[in-house]
Amino acid sequence: MKPWITAFVMLQITALAADLRWQPLADLPDPEGFAGSFVGVAGGSLILAGGTHFPDKMPWVGGIKVWYDDVYELKSPKSSWSKIGKLPKPNGYGLSLSMEDGLICLGGGDARANFSDVFRLQIQDGKVITQSLPALPKPCAMMAGVNLGSVIYLCGGIVNPTDTAALTSFWSLDLQNLAAGWQTLPPCPGPARILASMGAANGAVYLFSGASLKPGPDGKAQREWLQDAWSYLPKKGWQRLADLPRVAVAAPGPAPFLNGRLWLLGGDDGALVNFEPKAKHPGFPRSVQAYDPSQNRWFVEASLPFSIVTTPAVMWQNGLIIAGGEIRPGKRTNAVWWGTPAKQR
Repeated sequence: MKPWITAFVMLQITALAADLRWQPLADLPDPEGFAGSFVGVAGGSLILAGGTHFPDKMPWVGGIKVWYDDVYELKSPKSSWSKIGKLPKPNGYGLSLSMEDGLICLGGGDARANFSDVFRLQIQDGKVITQSLPALPKPCAMMAGVNLGSVIYLCGGIVNPTDTAALTSFWSLDLQNLAAGWQTLPPCPGPARILASMGAANGAVYLFSGASLKPGPDGKAQREWLQDAWSYLPKKGWQRLADLPRVAVAAPGPAPFLNGRLWLLGGDDGALVNFEPKAKHPGFPRSVQAYDPSQNRWFVEASLPFSIVTTPAVMWQNGLIIAGGEIRPGKRTNAVWWGTPAKQR
């Protein structure tokens, strides 16, 4: 897409985004749906690849999580999903970023190990093509990331699925200078974290919420819920910002920059982490928290028609896509939501 066209589309969305209207698109062709998938745009199509679900029964009654490698394509908002190929291997809980020349997929993992793989996913003649890019400095999953122009920024995550401490790392990769590889940048002064959200606006990147980890009484990872917010300006470093109105772990991201604000769509606030019975968990918060960088101020916007975590937020077809994800602990959805400006309708 030409730069001026991209700018026009973003300006159009920005001008109207305060009045998004949500509608369902075609469901994913799996009845359970997936969480932790790579989701983004390649060749003009919406792509969903990989992810996890519990195919037989929920985890609290002994269900086993399964990782997948299927790649699905939605060519237009009026079409249905098609299975078009496979990832190099089953993968979930990595990072995906839509760029002009394809969907960048970073890290992730399966039940046994996390991955350092980075690749560009493209669609050519209806087939899935992957092109290797410089690998991450360490295996990583459940990290946050965003791109600022051609530079990808990646923060936090875990090296191994059973880790009880998150990474403090903050890495960058310039897609226009791949020979330089990944750069290690000064880490965020706040706690190390997983499942945070990042966004980009006005030449800076932002880091919101997430959860830090520590060993619990049983030796497994225990979460500490974070409500802090930070900005990073290249060549100037980190700055502490106003705290979020509430915690937002695993909110769909990167946080879209719409109407002059960075949006956190829902996200788990941890209030019901010990809810019983688990089968009747009411789901995650639906409120939208919007951060205005010009005022260092948070606003709570209208509620969403869905309650979804652990899936990306993707700009596509002049709107915002939330595809699949987790609607309550252990339970996925195959729903796909498309938020478009009211005037577009």
